[in-house]
Amino acid sequence: QVQLVESGGGLVQAGGSLRLSCTASGSIFSINAMGWHRQAPGKQRELVARIYSGGSTDFLDSVKGRFTISRDNAKNTVFLQMNSLKPEDTAVYYCHAEIRRFHSDYTGSYWGQGTQVTVSS
Repeated sequence: QVQLVESGGGLVQAGGSLRLSCTASGSIFSINAMGWHRQAPGKQRELVARIYSGGSTDFLDSVKGRFTISRDNAKNTVFLQMNSLKPEDTAVYYCHAEIRRFHSDYTGSYWGQGTQVTVSS
C-alpha cells in the first residue's frame, strides 16, 4: 500500500501565500516525479508543478515566477510554495507521485485526496 497525504490548503486573500506539503508513505522503493495538479470547478485537471528525483522541474506557465516546488527525498515529501496568489489559482490541489514499490518492476501513478485552495479577491 502507498498513501499520499497532503496538508496546507486554506483560504487566503489575493497577493497572499500558502505552502502545500505532501508525504508519501508505505512500501516505497523509489519515487521518480512528485508534483501537484489542480482542478477548478468546471475545468480539467492541470499540472501545476512537478519535480523529478534529480531536481529538474516543470511549471504551468501561469504560475512561473510565483510558485516554487521542492522535495525532501529522505522524507518522501514534496512542497509547493505559492506566492502572489490570484483568485484564478482557486482550485482543489492534488499531490501526485510516480512510485516504484518494493518487489515490483512497475512504476505506478498515485494521487492524494486533494486539498482546497481558495483565493479571495
